Amino acid sequence: MTRTVTVGLDGSAESRAAADWAAHEAQLRGLPLKLVQVWEPVPAPMAQAPLLGAETQQHWTERIPREAADGIRRRHPGVDVTVEQLTGAPADTLLDAAKDSDLLVLGSRGLSGVGGFLVGSVGLSVVAHAELPVVLVRAGEQAAAENGTNPASATPSRPVVLGIDAGAPADAVLEFAFTEAARRDTALRVVHGWSLPPYYAYGLGMDAGLNDELFRWEAAALTEALRPWRLKHPAVEVALESRVGSAADHLVDASREASLVVIGRRIRRGALGAHIGPVAHGVLHHSTAPVAVVSHD
Repeated sequence: MTRTVTVGLDGSAESRAAADWAAHEAQLRGLPLKLVQVWEPVPAPMAQAPLLGAETQQHWTERIPREAADGIRRRHPGVDVTVEQLTGAPADTLLDAAKDSDLLVLGSRGLSGVGGFLVGSVGLSVVAHAELPVVLVRAGEQAAAENGTNPASATPSRPVVLGIDAGAPADAVLEFAFTEAARRDTALRVVHGWSLPPYYAYGLGMDAGLNDELFRWEAAALTEALRPWRLKHPAVEVALESRVGSAADHLVDASREASLVVIGRRIRRGALGAHIGPVAHGVLHHSTAPVAVVSHD
C-alpha cells in the first residue's frame, strides 16, 4: 500500500487548518496527502427535509471536498492530493481509511477566550483507538503561522516539545519526536514533570540537600533515557527540563512556544476499552500548538 498522510475533512475552519498542516507535513515527508470526508447517513425521512435535501448533500459530498483539494493544491503545489469520500460512523471510518497511513490529522475547535482545544467525541474516540500517530490541529494564528512556514526558509521554526516519562520511555514516541524535530530543522524541548514522594514531604522541610538530590536523580534519569536517541540524531539540538509538578501543566505551558507537542498513549486492548490517560487528556484540551499522540505498547 502507498504510504500517505491522511486528514479528516468536514468543511469546518478547524478541518481546513488541519488539511493545511497535513499538507505541510506531507511535503516534509515526501508523501501524498489524502483528504477523507465521512458522510454519516441520516434516516430517510430526515434526508428529505429542506435542510437535509439533495442540494445540501451535494454541497457536502461534492463542493466541500473539491474546494478543499483545489485550495491545498494552490497553497502546496508540490503535494499530490487525493480525495476519498466515505459513508459510516466518523471515528471508525476515519481509522479504517488511515490504517495504512503514516499519520492521521484532525481539526479541533479552539476554545473561545483561552488557549486550547475543544476536543469532540470523534477526535477523542480516534485518539483513544488509533494505533498510528494522530495529530490534532486547531484553527488559529499559531497553527496558521506554522502551516505557512516554508521548509526552505532561513527563519528558524519553533521547537518540537516532547513529554516523556523518564522511568518508562517509549521508543515509538521518542523516535517520532526526534524525527519531527529533524524534519523541521529545529530544536527538541524535552519536558519531564514529576512528583515528590509523599514520604519526603516532612524531610524536605528539614533537609534542603534532599531536595537537590531528588532533582539531580530525576535529571540524570532523563539524560540517560535520551542518550541513545541523541546519538542516533546528533544534528537535533536537545533542551531538557525536569520539573516538579503536573506533566500536563508543564507541557501546556511549553506549547505556547512550540510548533508541535508530542505525547504518548499506551495501547490498551483489554475489556475496559481504550483510554487516553490524564496527561494526554489535559494536553489535548489545553495545548495552543498542534498535538501529536503517538500510541505505544
